Amino acid sequence: MSLALYRLGHAVGRHRLLVVVAWAVLLLVVLGLARTHGGEYDDDFSIPGTESEQGMDVLAERFGTAAAGASAQVLYRGEDVTAPDAWAAVEASLAAVEAVDGVAGVTAAEKVDVTAAHDAALATVQLEDAEPSDATLDALRDAAVVDTAGVTSTVGGNAYGGGGAGASHTAEAVGLGVALVVLALTFGSLVAAGLPILTALLGVAATIAGLQLAASAATISTTTPSFASMLGLAVGIDYALFVLSRHRAQLADGVEPRESMARALGTAGSAVVFAGATVVVSLVGLVVVGIPVLTWMGLGGALAVTLAVAAALTLLPAVALLLGTRLRPRERRPRAPRTHPARAGRPSLAARWVALVTRVPVLTVVLVVLGLGAAALPAADLQLALTGGQGGEPGTPERAHADAVADAFGAGSAAPLLITADILGGDDPRATVEDLAAAVGDVDGVVEVTAATPNAAADTALVRLVPPGGASDPATVDLVHRLREAAPAIEAQTGATDLLVTGSTAVTIDVQELLADAVVPFGATVVGLSLVLLALVFRSVAVPLKATVGFLLSVGASLGAIVAVFQWGWGADLVGVAEPGPVVSFLPVLVIGVLFGLAMDYEMFLVSRMREEYTHHGDARGAVLAGFTHSAPVVAAAALIMVAVFAAFVPGGSTTLQAIAFGLAVGVLVDAFVVRMTLVPAVLVLLGDRAWWMPGWLARRLPVVDVEGEAVVRSLDATRAAAAPDAPAVRARGLVPRPGDTPLDVDAPAGAVTVVTVGSDAAADAAARALTGRARVGGDVAVGGLVLPEQRERVRRATALVVADPPLRARTVERHVAGALALLGTPRRRRADLVARVGQITGLRGPVDALTRSERRLLVAAVAHVHGAHVLVLPGPPDTDLAAVLVRHGATVVLLIPQTAARPEDRPSPTAPPRPAPRPTAPVAQEAHR
Repeated sequence: MSLALYRLGHAVGRHRLLVVVAWAVLLLVVLGLARTHGGEYDDDFSIPGTESEQGMDVLAERFGTAAAGASAQVLYRGEDVTAPDAWAAVEASLAAVEAVDGVAGVTAAEKVDVTAAHDAALATVQLEDAEPSDATLDALRDAAVVDTAGVTSTVGGNAYGGGGAGASHTAEAVGLGVALVVLALTFGSLVAAGLPILTALLGVAATIAGLQLAASAATISTTTPSFASMLGLAVGIDYALFVLSRHRAQLADGVEPRESMARALGTAGSAVVFAGATVVVSLVGLVVVGIPVLTWMGLGGALAVTLAVAAALTLLPAVALLLGTRLRPRERRPRAPRTHPARAGRPSLAARWVALVTRVPVLTVVLVVLGLGAAALPAADLQLALTGGQGGEPGTPERAHADAVADAFGAGSAAPLLITADILGGDDPRATVEDLAAAVGDVDGVVEVTAATPNAAADTALVRLVPPGGASDPATVDLVHRLREAAPAIEAQTGATDLLVTGSTAVTIDVQELLADAVVPFGATVVGLSLVLLALVFRSVAVPLKATVGFLLSVGASLGAIVAVFQWGWGADLVGVAEPGPVVSFLPVLVIGVLFGLAMDYEMFLVSRMREEYTHHGDARGAVLAGFTHSAPVVAAAALIMVAVFAAFVPGGSTTLQAIAFGLAVGVLVDAFVVRMTLVPAVLVLLGDRAWWMPGWLARRLPVVDVEGEAVVRSLDATRAAAAPDAPAVRARGLVPRPGDTPLDVDAPAGAVTVVTVGSDAAADAAARALTGRARVGGDVAVGGLVLPEQRERVRRATALVVADPPLRARTVERHVAGALALLGTPRRRRADLVARVGQITGLRGPVDALTRSERRLLVAAVAHVHGAHVLVLPGPPDTDLAAVLVRHGATVVLLIPQTAARPEDRPSPTAPPRPAPRPTAPVAQEAHR
């Protein structure tokens, strides 16, 4: 991947203006489509397949769509609402409400619920649609207005939603302002600081437009665009920061801009792709929870991250290359030595910090674990609800109405439960309905049965009851469970069947419980994924375990802070929390998913440099110090930007978004500065060399993942080395043919025969497969400027492995050569010329049965060479004469000879030169067994 990104950098450099124009056109098209075809956001949390949703379907089918539509309430208050003048005003209001277009029905005046003190009356309004239009809701509110005869009215109910789920543009402006300051301090340039913000904003704009388009065909909550905007800004700025900081550092070293950006994408860009992929995977994982609205929140966040990665890899490089050398730092600071930079000159802040936390690593580990463990303790009291508060956001008219209804009639009056049941089994549908209402009213916890009626076909009953509390009240939740448990007994008692507990309150409860049940399996999936990903990246057992434990500590501290502030009210006024209470049910899943991706980002950016230092020098403590000192400043800047963006969405947002943003801000702050920059270096120093250990059997089975762009560095080094006049065609350092074999060093000059002695026939075969890209490479191997394993496909085309005794299935040499070239994909028009060339090289013709082993081997090698294999690797017997023939015709030959065959007393006699070619001479490079 790193080499592909390196090539992408050069491609963007060649077409930088076209890339910018393409982004502009794409953005304009998406914004235009969103404006003309975009839909409306909707906070519908229903889940297909639940009992409550089945009940809603029954209501729509058997009572008409109005029965399953939204409902509203009108509350009338006064000293005595039953006084003649006051009641006349109430009746006039009800008549006006019933006349509103879109209203299916209103509680009859004689059935309006009135308090015992006659100071309040409550009427229910049933609407025709589950999602009534704004015009209908506004007309209903206007029609219900009463302010005469000492009576006032308010309107609310589930039809009016929660209100104001989004965050203001002020939050985005504040976050961007802080990000600009941090970037300006990091880069020392306002132009450089503005680039990440520009690309992040364009990515967010495309995301919001895409979500608005999707809203025309899917149910997307009002929180989703704000969440996606918050996440897109944070990661978009961070990812652009990583790429741009690497680019500017290379410009300071004198690298030409286009080459610098290609290298930046191949190195930092690889890390950005991996980091973005982890966040996207964790967000897309929300699909398994099975709640459509939460699924779209995850997909919206994933879209924001994907576009942020795309902008960092294409738009940012294009704009940066248009600016050219103007992004080069003004002053070139002297660079510290690669190893142990903490010891060179005056130590930097990062060097002093890592030295402090690793001085007594045990003490650091104990303090951090105990501190974060204590911070996580409040999380044990986490209370979940589908909305931040009953009836809407604090301070809204809907919330004021809900509070007034709860004061007058009890909290349950604003959260009624509905029960549907088939009544075909009885002779008298009306009597069955009355018996059903009586049986339901006897269930412990039912405050009142307010309505019971059959449908027009007299086959289904509808019972409306008042629970003891609101939709999130534990007493209401318990009542729903008791009603469902009592359903068989009620059916047996009344003759009704298929009893279902439904209504918006039951839908809310079902969603809450599904979300709560999803937290543990989702968290376990994320933890398992982190172990696998980090094991792939760092080739270690201890590093993934340490990183996962750190992630759990970060999540615990984040949830603990949310509980302390949003439930217990600690410092609630400081962050703008209007009313402490339960947090939204999907918050834990969302926070775990996002924090997982971000935590893995910081782990990878920090620890990958430490691993690189360790592989180069083998000094475990020095690697931690050097890697931390190099990576910590950029990671710290990225974390501060992300914290600032998240924190900016806390004041002024909805209760839902406030808690999510606050939790993510705390989580990133703790994970970056306490876990990754304090706990991680202490643990790695404490473990020493054991931190980088992995069992051989596991290392061999795990694929190699290059996230630091090591392949780009090796490829550039190999390309430079291959350009030298005396460069070897094949170069290997520490090549391990098989586990347990002695490592080999190989330098095979171009146009010569190189003899390498290995331990056994099996080792020779394994080394041959490795050198030709046909097996996994253990060590540093380059063939003609191509590195393994990253460029193995090109290496396989440029090399050939010729076994000791190749089988030939054709009758004649000519037919074999023609058939072999056809199998290799040689165009028909070229085959005759290549067949003739093979004949010139080998001098072989006639039946293949007459060929010796060496002649068959020469024939196979010659076919591969004329097809394009410039490097021929021959394991087995020391056929130096055969190799000399191939070298004479431009090939590079590597002979891998087992030790037994290399001993003089065991070495076979030289093979006679193939007929009729004369015995040529060729240079031979003898490689010692290492």
